[in-house]
Amino acid sequence: QVQLVESGGGLVQPGGSLRLSCAASGSIFSINTMGWFRQAPGKQRELVATITNFRRTNYADSVKGRFTISRDNAQNTVYLQMSNLKPEDTAVYFCRLTFGSYDYWGQGTQVTVSS
Repeated sequence: QVQLVESGGGLVQPGGSLRLSCAASGSIFSINTMGWFRQAPGKQRELVATITNFRRTNYADSVKGRFTISRDNAQNTVYLQMSNLKPEDTAVYFCRLTFGSYDYWGQGTQVTVSS
């Protein structure tokens, strides 16, 4: 059984920064993709960024230049450094791990950008 545990959410002012972490545990195939998605109230869940075990990255246009995804393969942990945060970044952020036909999600962490 694979578990994903997110941390690092909170309240931040516009223009501020936050760093999210997601630690995966359990039986995880070394070739995998980890990523972050977000869901704002009344909206569908959307991609924020993904990173493969080879560290190939993909970002949503709305966060390019402001967010950076990274990972520690030895610790099965993925990070999301968020800078220059905007009110429209407010959402619940979910961590995701995929390999083969397996697809795991974390419980989500709230990020609120408000003055």
